[in-house]
Amino acid sequence: MITRSRILGAVLSGLLMCSLGASVYAEDTDTPMPDSFKEKTKGISEEKLEILDSPLPTMLLGTMERFYKSMEGKSAEEIEAYLDGMIEVAEAGKFNPETDMASIPLNTEAKGFNGWKAKRPKSLNPEREPGPIHLSRYMSSRSGGVKTFANAPLAIYPEDLIAGNVDIAIVGAPLDMGSYYRGQKFGPQAMRNEYGAGGIDMSTMVNPSKVLSIVDYGDIAIDNMSTELSVQHVRERVREIAETGTMPFIVGGDHSLEYPDIAALADVHGKGSFGVVHFDSHYDAGKNQAHWLTHGQPVYRAVKEGHVKPENFIQIGLRGPWPGPEGFEWMRNNGMRYHTMAEVEKKGWKQVMETALKEARENVDKLYISFDVDVIDPAFIPGTGTPVPGGLTMREAIPIVRGLCAQNDIIGFEIVELDPLLDPTYRSALNSNFILHACLTGVAMRKEGIEDPYYLSDLTTEHRQPEAGEKARKEGLREEVDPNYAKPKN
Repeated sequence: MITRSRILGAVLSGLLMCSLGASVYAEDTDTPMPDSFKEKTKGISEEKLEILDSPLPTMLLGTMERFYKSMEGKSAEEIEAYLDGMIEVAEAGKFNPETDMASIPLNTEAKGFNGWKAKRPKSLNPEREPGPIHLSRYMSSRSGGVKTFANAPLAIYPEDLIAGNVDIAIVGAPLDMGSYYRGQKFGPQAMRNEYGAGGIDMSTMVNPSKVLSIVDYGDIAIDNMSTELSVQHVRERVREIAETGTMPFIVGGDHSLEYPDIAALADVHGKGSFGVVHFDSHYDAGKNQAHWLTHGQPVYRAVKEGHVKPENFIQIGLRGPWPGPEGFEWMRNNGMRYHTMAEVEKKGWKQVMETALKEARENVDKLYISFDVDVIDPAFIPGTGTPVPGGLTMREAIPIVRGLCAQNDIIGFEIVELDPLLDPTYRSALNSNFILHACLTGVAMRKEGIEDPYYLSDLTTEHRQPEAGEKARKEGLREEVDPNYAKPKN
């Protein structure tokens, strides 16, 4: 015999598994209640039936239609047991001031309370003139020395940025507590150790390191016990860079960083004064979770606090199981633009790229780019905690990032969610560096007066033969044949 307690226990077990395994639930309250269900529940109080307006029924079976269908063969007592189970889960999920902490207490009496972010006094360092410092004893960047982003010199203080008239400061932010899958804190280290961020861009024949003054600004201190404390310090350091007139390029770390990075730039440039292009397989506008910030919530918080206007926010590359209809409706209702991989499938990449490039120039003059590496198909970047198949290829990603950074007044760039622990090869860090380099190239193109997002060098796209070879022959520019070229000389 199946007892009420066994039914209630089974329901509770199923609902708890659902609640532990999902962070966002779709509400489906538009399905009308069947007459047969109404008849069976006549004796059940209205207070209990109100649980049907919550996400809990759809957590069990996906949709209200399926929920009602599953109830067709059940008695009124069994239905009431299901309702009781859902009510018990709903109550258990709420904050209880008698048993729960509203905030995590900290020992403010600790002598080293802020030791994790205390700056080293300049008096402890040798005196030097402000400016970037080269960390290699050799002239060639391939000959050794301390690894830096794009083989750039190091800057430590704002005075170094000002004295060096620095265009771009690449700074690491090794934070990964906002993600359920850790390891993103090693992203900056992996990208420094791999090539791809420096040198010439063959497509345009522009070398960012020759056009721009680029420095490695070190890593921002992270309190590995607290995302909340860490992001406030990230905001301070990114603001510190921007206040000097230098453009911050942030290397993460998980996508929680998007919130303090946008907020820091809003502190300097003004709230709502710039647009954001967000490359991601997820829309990261989650809300109503226990923590105010995770790697799935930075967009909502940045918009909610007014740092960026939703109509100036563009999503590119969305796919996979999140968000559902409620997420897209939220974006539509708030005026946001989005370009999913389903749209790419429907319209083709060329049209989607042209639309996104056009939209990025509307409403605002300044632009910030947030690039989550999971927007790239995991065949190219497997080293990320939330990979989703069917993403952008590197051949698609590089031109659009380069084009965005060439045609717009970029005020900052971030690349996040690289987790090198999940990739036994070097390609995730390598490809992340090439994405970073694409934006550096675009900024350098713009400084050189090239703002065409589709610009390609004639030298590398047209060999112009046989005319070019014949012209060189007449001008004596052809290489002379030397049969003894590699033979030792006596």
